[in-house]
Amino acid sequence: MLETLTITNLALIERAEITFASGLNVLTGETGAGKSIVVDAISCVAGARSDRDLVRTGAEAMTVTAEFSDADVAEWLAENDVEPDDSLIITRRVTRDGKSSARVNGFAVTTAQLRELGSRLIDVHGQNDGRRLLDESAHLGSLDAFGGYADALRTYAAAYAAVRENARALAKIVSDESERARRTDTLRAQIDEIESVNPRVGETAELEQRRAILQNAEKLSAAFDGAYRALYGGSDSDGAAALLRDAESHLASAADYSDDYAKLLERARGLRYEADDLAESVRDVRRSADFSPTALDAVLERLAALSRLSRKFGDESQCLTYLDTAKSELDTLEFSDERRRQLEKERDTLLAAAIDAASAVTQHRRDAAERLRARIEDELRGLAMPNVRFAVEFVPEPELTAHGAENARFLMSANAGEEPGKVAKIASGGELSRIMLALKNVLSETDPTDVTVFDEIDAGVSGIAAQRVGEKLATLARAHQVLCVTHLPQIAAIADAHYEISKASSGDDGDVRTFTSVRRLDRAGRRLELARLTGGDNVTQTTLDAAEEALVAAEKYRQLTVDC
Repeated sequence: MLETLTITNLALIERAEITFASGLNVLTGETGAGKSIVVDAISCVAGARSDRDLVRTGAEAMTVTAEFSDADVAEWLAENDVEPDDSLIITRRVTRDGKSSARVNGFAVTTAQLRELGSRLIDVHGQNDGRRLLDESAHLGSLDAFGGYADALRTYAAAYAAVRENARALAKIVSDESERARRTDTLRAQIDEIESVNPRVGETAELEQRRAILQNAEKLSAAFDGAYRALYGGSDSDGAAALLRDAESHLASAADYSDDYAKLLERARGLRYEADDLAESVRDVRRSADFSPTALDAVLERLAALSRLSRKFGDESQCLTYLDTAKSELDTLEFSDERRRQLEKERDTLLAAAIDAASAVTQHRRDAAERLRARIEDELRGLAMPNVRFAVEFVPEPELTAHGAENARFLMSANAGEEPGKVAKIASGGELSRIMLALKNVLSETDPTDVTVFDEIDAGVSGIAAQRVGEKLATLARAHQVLCVTHLPQIAAIADAHYEISKASSGDDGDVRTFTSVRRLDRAGRRLELARLTGGDNVTQTTLDAAEEALVAAEKYRQLTVDC
């Protein structure tokens, strides 16, 4: 439920804070007072396209904040990493230069995220929504929403997607043969080139290290030879190992006299063992090192081959990845005939499954169409259209489409004795409004949104029809919070809460500003506003008495129907 709506610097509204009630909320006021601005504000927090022209003249930005209670959006909050709170608070800000930002419970969200959230909270019907009934492409969606066969639709959607994927795979295989041959030759050449080199991950780094060693062979040989002489000695001097043996011998003669001397002997012996081992390791490395010019030539040649591959396919890892991809693609191309036969066989099976699923959806739709016809006709009889006939016509598609084997369009006859025809040719403006309201009332049973907004649903409606529209809105308000902009006293009278939108100007002659204000009316205020809606500026005791009578009648109606 929409608890409060705070508007700042939006069009003619400098600041307004509106606390809405549950049930049916109506907004009335003179034409041009700014009633639709409130609807624009609600649409804004629901993710509608922002317009910098809505920013009040002289202001840097406009802001709309909406607070909702009992909003069933826990799944959306979790998916979008927004922390839940006791209530749901949405803020939308649009600057003079057209920049838009939005926050949900203080967390920044994108316009797309806001639009998804808004679709779960609010259903806005603008002044032209009745005309949407003229768009036959929307009729099938309305029927499916009413029907309650979502599982059958999902089954068909999956089957149709499989058919489409099969068709795309077949189209790829039977593409231009010359292009396929050229691609096959290219892939074979690339695969041969990579496999002839046979790169290994990390090989370049290893070879570069080996190259550095070979390029410094003379220096390294001298280093190892010098190290060995230092450890083992030469013809003219003793090495470290020989000196350590002498030290060990001297300490051995003293070790028997003290444990401390014995420890010194052990340390000398350990150093001598380590020196012997190090000398042997140096000798082994020196003997095994291949510092020949031919070894360097082999390394340089290998590095050159890897470099050529790298320029074409990337490093060793990327090169091997491309090799796997190329082999897979070549396999597909070389065995395309076999693959095509396989896909053609699968196509027949998948198409049969999709046709079966579409047939199931078709049957569901025909059953739903009959139920919808009965419900809509019943609703429209309650909206002062007693002779209306409503029908759903199915138009077979030449082949399966994303929505099934057929399309649908609504037909109606407003007068007795006339065959149902296209809504666009039959319905007047007032009839369109009532048909749309009837559809909304019927579809509300499966509509998850909490808040429904109507901007002048009463277009083209008057008299008894207006009263019936008000009663239907009150009925709809039992399941949803309803906000309605209206000019009709019959609708305003039956509301649970009534808000007056008024416009005034202030300031000096050179700087006159216009302001729109919103206030909730008490009983006396409602009576006066209903009298104004009935008689215009000529508010008399008669129009006031009529307004009071309308309020009393509306209260009795709610007690007998809506409240029970």
